[in-house]
Amino acid sequence: MTTIRKDDIVKVETVFREMRDQVCNWAWSLALFSSWTKTVLPASIRGLILDMDGVLWRGDAPIGDLPAIFARIRERGLKVAFATNNGTRTPEMYVERLASFGVTVEPWQVVTSALAVADLLAERFPDGGPVFAIGEAGVMEALRARGFDPLPVEQAEAAQAVVAGIDRAINFHKMAEATLLIRRGRPFYATNPDKTFPTPRGEIPGAGAWISVLVTATGVEPIYAGKPSPALLELARRRLGTAREATLVVGDRLETDILGGQNAGMPTALVLSGVASRAEGEAWQPPIDVIAGNLEELIR
Repeated sequence: MTTIRKDDIVKVETVFREMRDQVCNWAWSLALFSSWTKTVLPASIRGLILDMDGVLWRGDAPIGDLPAIFARIRERGLKVAFATNNGTRTPEMYVERLASFGVTVEPWQVVTSALAVADLLAERFPDGGPVFAIGEAGVMEALRARGFDPLPVEQAEAAQAVVAGIDRAINFHKMAEATLLIRRGRPFYATNPDKTFPTPRGEIPGAGAWISVLVTATGVEPIYAGKPSPALLELARRRLGTAREATLVVGDRLETDILGGQNAGMPTALVLSGVASRAEGEAWQPPIDVIAGNLEELIR
């Protein structure tokens, strides 16, 4: 019978501890490498389409050092556009907001759902014409810029199409006229399906909430311009002049930003500085191309 000495047991235990520590170090290094590689901007990317709320700012607070972040984007030679479902503001208003955070951009770089819906409408009515629009300054200015004449409620019957967006001066008369026009067969367009709209006090009814009333009353689904439909992102990409596969859509919301980018056939990046969590992002199908903590981490 072989006798096992205490020294031999100690030696075996020491070897096992060393092996365990080495395996743990390898696992930690692998996890670190995997995390690092997943947040590196793909080398093929030439342009970025950025959402704003949740990517660049939260409320009135910037997310990170925005002047430094955009300096880095310029250093990397990346083209940039901004795409938002919020059609209440004009591009010039967003240019001013970005300037207040120390970021200088041109109005052409800002694409809103209002611009995208006017673009869609112009495809069907290239000569413009009268339309009945529910919306605010962003929608009305975008329509006029493409040759359309937004009619007042009293003249709504002459409209050749209906456009619906968020309108914080909404009333029953506007909704009734839009319903009657849609039920008579007028083409129905909408800025975006967002059910809520963020404010400092919390979420309030968004464009999608009001549009759902029209859908219920008419049985007609509108043609949407905003994310997750591809029209908004396609308009932004055309302005950048980049190929689809070289244009990265960056956002914080899975059901709008990420799904919109995938619907448009572009690679996507989820930043965790807004709504979605890493677990939600990793569970998303089809898989997201890049997940990063924030925009700074993405473009470092």
